[in-house]
Amino acid sequence: MKRPLLVATALLALSVTAACAPVVEGGPPLALPPGLAETASIGTIYMSSDWLQVEDDFSDTFVDEVGEEMRTCAYGTWPLDLRLHVEDVHRAGRLEVAFTGEGRHEIRAIAELVDPRSATVVGRYPLIVEVDAGGRLAGIFGDRQMIVAEAFGRALCDAAFSRNPRRPGPHNATPD
Repeated sequence: MKRPLLVATALLALSVTAACAPVVEGGPPLALPPGLAETASIGTIYMSSDWLQVEDDFSDTFVDEVGEEMRTCAYGTWPLDLRLHVEDVHRAGRLEVAFTGEGRHEIRAIAELVDPRSATVVGRYPLIVEVDAGGRLAGIFGDRQMIVAEAFGRALCDAAFSRNPRRPGPHNATPD
């Protein structure tokens, strides 16, 4: 009698776990309503991707870096979930940057801001972000995943909240 209950519980747990990883719904770009852009904060961040040629820790790095940027520009009290779907990532090769001193990283992804109370998409931003590899030193030794993820987070802050998450200064590579 306990065995069927155990199997049913295991199947239920498996189906709930599979349902907890929402992917982007898709659709046309959708700007956050102005009032929500002023009061929103980011709660849970979900990430999905197409097949990418990246390191194993890309997902963790991407979510961490985008989350850090979001905390600096979405600091309101109304929690929204963030669904990210990365379609493509191109990073400058370390040898290319070492020889030329130049290179670009690019990421193409869709970000959806979702009201977790109703599961309604309240903002959708398909973004293509390109960022300088940072010259020879950063191109050789820098964390390319972190650089492109941070640039994406900054672009999303600007697109969704019209805020640069970094205060002006030499540490800020993005315009005011």
